Amino acid sequence: MFLFRQAAVDKDSNDNSTLLCVKFKTTDKSVYSKALAEYISSSYAEPPEAYRDDLRVLDELREAAAATFDVNSNVLKRNIRYYGQLSFILTKFPADANINFMWSSAFDPESGASGKDLYFERASVLFNIGAFYSQLGCRESRNDKDSLTRAFGHFQNAAGVFNLLRSKIVSECRTQLTTDLSSYMLTTLENLMLCQAQECVWQRSVLTHMKDANVARIAMQVVEFYDAAIESGSQGSLTSTIPASWVDHFKIKRLFFLAEAQTKKANECLAGAHYGEEVARLQAAQELCNQAQELVNYDQRWAKHIRPVIVDALKAQQEFVSTSRTRAERDNDVIYLDPVPAVTSLAPVTPYKLAMPKCPEIIENPGAFLGEEELGTPLFKGLVPFVIHQAASLYEDRKDQLISKDIVAVLDELTADCESVLASLNLPNALEAIQKPIGLPPSVLVGADEIRSDGGYIGLKRLLDNALKSNQSATALVDASEKALDDEMREDAQVRLGAAPGSERAKRVESTELTNTFRSEIQKYRGIVEKARESDAALQSQVEAWSKFFMLLSSSRDEIERQVPSTTANPLTDPHHSQIIARLQQYMGEVSIMRRERLKSIEKLKRLASEDDVAPVLNEEMQRLAAQSSTPILKFELHQFEDLFAERLDKYTSWKVYIEEEREAQSELLDSIREANQAFIAARSTHPLLQQREKALVNLETAIKRYREASFNLHDGARFYASLEADLNKLKEGCLDFAMARHIDAQDLMGISQSDMPSDISQAPYDASTAPSAPSAPPNSSQGGTWDPTMPLRYAPSK
Repeated sequence: MFLFRQAAVDKDSNDNSTLLCVKFKTTDKSVYSKALAEYISSSYAEPPEAYRDDLRVLDELREAAAATFDVNSNVLKRNIRYYGQLSFILTKFPADANINFMWSSAFDPESGASGKDLYFERASVLFNIGAFYSQLGCRESRNDKDSLTRAFGHFQNAAGVFNLLRSKIVSECRTQLTTDLSSYMLTTLENLMLCQAQECVWQRSVLTHMKDANVARIAMQVVEFYDAAIESGSQGSLTSTIPASWVDHFKIKRLFFLAEAQTKKANECLAGAHYGEEVARLQAAQELCNQAQELVNYDQRWAKHIRPVIVDALKAQQEFVSTSRTRAERDNDVIYLDPVPAVTSLAPVTPYKLAMPKCPEIIENPGAFLGEEELGTPLFKGLVPFVIHQAASLYEDRKDQLISKDIVAVLDELTADCESVLASLNLPNALEAIQKPIGLPPSVLVGADEIRSDGGYIGLKRLLDNALKSNQSATALVDASEKALDDEMREDAQVRLGAAPGSERAKRVESTELTNTFRSEIQKYRGIVEKARESDAALQSQVEAWSKFFMLLSSSRDEIERQVPSTTANPLTDPHHSQIIARLQQYMGEVSIMRRERLKSIEKLKRLASEDDVAPVLNEEMQRLAAQSSTPILKFELHQFEDLFAERLDKYTSWKVYIEEEREAQSELLDSIREANQAFIAARSTHPLLQQREKALVNLETAIKRYREASFNLHDGARFYASLEADLNKLKEGCLDFAMARHIDAQDLMGISQSDMPSDISQAPYDASTAPSAPSAPPNSSQGGTWDPTMPLRYAPSK
């Protein structure tokens, strides 16, 4: 019987082979040394000179692995060594270490992908290792048992490599991949390699004259592998990626081995005197041969994908099956007269699986071979793994989060609560009115200086006027855009007025169908301008309400002091009152001490955190884990350091006790201040000018806040109007361009000469009033304070 043997061994082509091999991926030149040296220096804070030899060796390994491939064991070892070192390097550097790798697709050299991803580099190298094993298997002569055994091993190794690539390696890649690294393609390649490995077993079983029943079962397993290859090879977009001849090859081989299984099973029936079943199985085999011949005829008529050596094999099989069937039918009809069962009733042939994916251990576990001759000394062995730097960074983040959010923020909130309570009691302003019966508090002096340097009330009014003008300009731009569309719509109505049915004028597309986008934009911007106008009006009301105070704060210090009542003429001289004031001053002093001590504690905490270096402890933990491992390729995960993090951060929990102590002490102090303030208020009630002075100082403080709010909103609004003006000008120009184009079309339809139109559309009428002014748009601003802005700036005696 004819065997699928290697017809010829061609170094540059496998067209004369009955098996398929995988071509190599190609790559552009990439250099590690510069990028990794910079990374070591910047991210690891180590001198890159210490790793000069490692960088050189790594560049040499890549250059050798990417060189033109000769299919021999030395080149394969060179690629495996590079792959093993890459696997180790990935424990030292991040995948995106700023080195760009470009790889082509093995099935389409013109198509490729690139990315700064060491995992992509490793996956591409591993793909070529799988291709190496496939080519080594195809280059075996397969004319004897030893050659078939070697080919069987190579194909199993190729299947194992593609399986490892699909199940573990590709999933780690972080960049766009070439199509040959897709899950469907790798599954197809794995199935193909298993097909060819099982085919080597079948061929060896035929050469060694194994029992026909076993040969049939081995052939049936080849069929199952090809079924899997056909299924995965026909998935989705893979049909446009996989070579066109491959799926046809799969289908032909499947039919061949189905016929082979039935033929061998028929031989078993003949030996067991089951003559009717022998005839039925040979009939089934001949039908399969006919189906294969139909595929061959179709292919030779159109695509010519199927190799001649396979066509010859199919012809030999068909002749053998036909001769055997003729002999079996004649013998049964003349001699045995055994009933011939229907082909559909024949028991199926049970597959016998011998081929399976077997990834070489040096590829599946390269760490076990680092330091040995196969892979050499691990490169960058002394470099701290990148995950340790990640762990240190993660610890720092958690520590900062704990300190800033759970400690410092809580202390700041306590201080803010204290400030809020004091402000509600008008402290320390009320005390300053007593302690400083004349003059102005520092906060008022600083605020007044700031207002004067900012231009004062006049400058604020100028910004407000600009905002109002900008809003008017924006409104004019929106109106101009809408007017252009309205004029065009009226002209369009005139064009179709009185037009004959079916004429070009009657068929003209109506304006309403063309201007929906413009109309929507106009409506949107009109709403924006209206909201901005409302915001401007609210801000104008606020500025006008506080204008007297803004003008006062814009004047000299002497003028402001003259407007603030002085209590020098009637101080609090009662001894009891003096005691009340002294007690309140004492409590306020304690508040100041509490704030200072709290700031000192926060500084102490920050010093403690800055001295908390977790890196040495992480290195010790890494060395401990490494000592427990049997391989230098350790994939450290951040979760492995969680217990260490918890232990290190535990020392900061004592600060939560300090926070509770501070909260309790502050609560007691504020209660005392509230009590003392009640007595202080009672004492002040007899002082005629004191309340007026306090009221004046509070109003000045509030006016300074209102000025800052208005100034910020007006400056922010100016930026808003500048952007809005640009958008509205684009909208207006778009509407004008549309209207002009439609006007020209209308003139043509109406038969009006183009000479009646302006020669330069830039000369079209234009309203100069739409020119934009200085922009400004105030966001909404709240109005408040204790002073009634409708009242004149006078302070009447309290009742």
